[in-house]
Amino acid sequence: MQIQSKALPQSFSLRRSIQSFAAPVEGRAETSHPLPVLTVVVLLALFAIVEIDLHAAQLQAIGLLGHGTGIDPIFLSP
Repeated sequence: MQIQSKALPQSFSLRRSIQSFAAPVEGRAETSHPLPVLTVVVLLALFAIVEIDLHAAQLQAIGLLGHGTGIDPIFLSP
């Protein structure tokens, strides 16, 4: 009895999925895949958080960022 490797069918499946992204079928409307869209949204959100954190002092000076005085100390980290 011959034992077949599972890697071969998986590699063919992976190749088909990559080809479906690389060369769309004619007559089909091109739509973007949700994974790159989600990645861009998450990276933009992280970029916004980092920029707000870096410029917190300037944002507080012009009144766009609260001073944190209304936060209950129980909810703050030690």
